Amino acid sequence: MLRNFRRPLAALLLLPVLNGCAAEPAKVEAAADPRPTFELPKEPDYKPHPKGTLTFSKDIAPIVFNNCTSCHRTGEVAPFPLTNFREVQKRDVQIAGVVKERSMPPWKPVPGYGDFHDARRLTADQVGMLAQWVEEGSTEGDAKDLPELPKFTEGWQLGPPDLVLKMPKSYTAPAEGRDVYRCFVIPIPIDGDKYVKAVEYRPGNHKVVHHALLFLDSLGQARAKEAANKDGQPGFTSFGGPGFLPTGGLGGWAPGALPRPLPDGLARKISKGTDLVLQIHFHPTGKAEEEESTIGIYYAKEPPKRSMSAVTLRSREMNIAPGDNNYKVSDSFVLPVDVEAFMITPHAHLLGKDVRAWAVLPDGKTQPLLWINDWDFSWQGQYQYQKPIPLPKGTKVEMEFTYDNSDKNPRNPSSPPKRVRWGEQTTDEMSILWLQIMPVHESDALALKWAMGKRLLGGALGGNNK
Repeated sequence: MLRNFRRPLAALLLLPVLNGCAAEPAKVEAAADPRPTFELPKEPDYKPHPKGTLTFSKDIAPIVFNNCTSCHRTGEVAPFPLTNFREVQKRDVQIAGVVKERSMPPWKPVPGYGDFHDARRLTADQVGMLAQWVEEGSTEGDAKDLPELPKFTEGWQLGPPDLVLKMPKSYTAPAEGRDVYRCFVIPIPIDGDKYVKAVEYRPGNHKVVHHALLFLDSLGQARAKEAANKDGQPGFTSFGGPGFLPTGGLGGWAPGALPRPLPDGLARKISKGTDLVLQIHFHPTGKAEEEESTIGIYYAKEPPKRSMSAVTLRSREMNIAPGDNNYKVSDSFVLPVDVEAFMITPHAHLLGKDVRAWAVLPDGKTQPLLWINDWDFSWQGQYQYQKPIPLPKGTKVEMEFTYDNSDKNPRNPSSPPKRVRWGEQTTDEMSILWLQIMPVHESDALALKWAMGKRLLGGALGGNNK
């Protein structure tokens, strides 16, 4: 199944491989089960401040420093810094515009449909203040009102790692041409089993690294592919997926993503002889760029007390006609045991416009899990809930993806639009949603894995993996 997976970006991006399950696809006109009412929250109208009273030092700097500067500073991923008045004034109209349209800060989930860690979203009052400040001339104000620039952690965000892995050789990304997806094999030097609590990825060159995914390979498959490569560069090229069936995964990285440990009681096992396969999406910058990434591994202090699994919802029977701006696919799965959901990760390509996930509980009540109403291929992420969500046995987990294959979609790669089906290229489409779960009762772990395996086998026999 996973050799067909193509995962551009992102914000993250945990790869919930191996424990997921394939699904029988179904295109639906309307869901038969109850679902949450998906309505955009009504934010209060902005109440303007007295004219001429807003200043950068007193009002705007706190907004920028706390929401923008972590990425917009020297050495980080953003293309320009926003660390002082002059840097912000230079781009004031642009900043007011992108925060008004909610493209910055980059955070796609709609509020109220999942309470997630690391949410990056301005309030209506903050957006209004930025707009008013710009309209009134972007005044600097009194320097004594200026807050200190935040002290960002330099180096490893989670502290010194237990193990540091590095690409064996640097890779030279081409100056021009199409984006490159390249896999690099990094042996993991351990003498026995280890349990990983957190991973921190650090690109060597923010200008050229679009995102990265971290796969595990205990079978030597990636080593064989790298050995067969004859282009004189380290690694091997593989668009989207790694080009082999991983035996595990350690997550991923996208601009703005923060490293975060797994919830209490969880960890990922790695065994002696396992390779880390680092897949990097390179975006040409106009000149050749060198990249040598580093990965920090943080071990759990003790073996995990709980096991992890993943419900995988998807539909591969996609046939989106040119001009269709409301094409829907859906999938669902009934949980065989009591579980807690702790993370959710959706995936689609350029035609995606709306992603919804929810759960129908045995008593008929609904639990929203995620809503992204303005899907953006360039800002895909993994979303970890502030608190695990209890989902009792018999809960029906559902997803619905909507696509826009019209000429009104500014991200449509084809002009005029063309018929689009499931596929691995960016110009094809996908619909996949992983819900990371853990059984409430560890005694149910085997039954849960058996149900996931049965579902995977049923999907394959049913033709879903064609």
